[in-house]
Amino acid sequence: MADLRIGVLALQGDFGAHATTLRQLGAEPREVRTPGDMDGLDALVIPGGESTTIGKLIASAGLEPALRSHHEAGRPILGTCAGLIVCDAEHLGFIDATAKRNAFGRQLQSFEADLEVEGVGDEPLRAVFIRAPWVERYGPGVEVLSSYEAYPVAIREGNVLACAFHPELTDDPRFHAIFMAMTTAARERAGEEARR
Repeated sequence: MADLRIGVLALQGDFGAHATTLRQLGAEPREVRTPGDMDGLDALVIPGGESTTIGKLIASAGLEPALRSHHEAGRPILGTCAGLIVCDAEHLGFIDATAKRNAFGRQLQSFEADLEVEGVGDEPLRAVFIRAPWVERYGPGVEVLSSYEAYPVAIREGNVLACAFHPELTDDPRFHAIFMAMTTAARERAGEEARR
């Protein structure tokens, strides 16, 4: 099977670190800045940054229709930190959840924590929280993969995976590996449907 083609929205945030992690896992990362950059992608990462700014940049680049087509086709999306907010029900509506911005505090309250995350094995995952949101509300179809101080910080619904932390800022690729597995499964399903 050819390498998974995973787009990384490259409008703001540390998209380069996501690309590095994806490349280490055997994917072919592509920076996404225009609707045409979305063509042929198996999945998409919406990285951290500032959620209001990212929303405005998506609008000014004319990317929203392409993002919606990607989501409606069942191709996976990973939203991290601000990307979680961009995907939530009050923004693009890709996941039945709402996030509270800067829930753990501003820049000075940034911290790291060891999390138990469903799907990454028994070893805790070191998570970096920077002006992080948390999930305030989620619907019945949303699976909570991890919580911190009783607040959900990693969730999944269908082909959307989202987290409040920055998995690209550590040397541990296991959260991205969950996303890679989702992407592989989605591509296999799409291939089976195309052969019918």
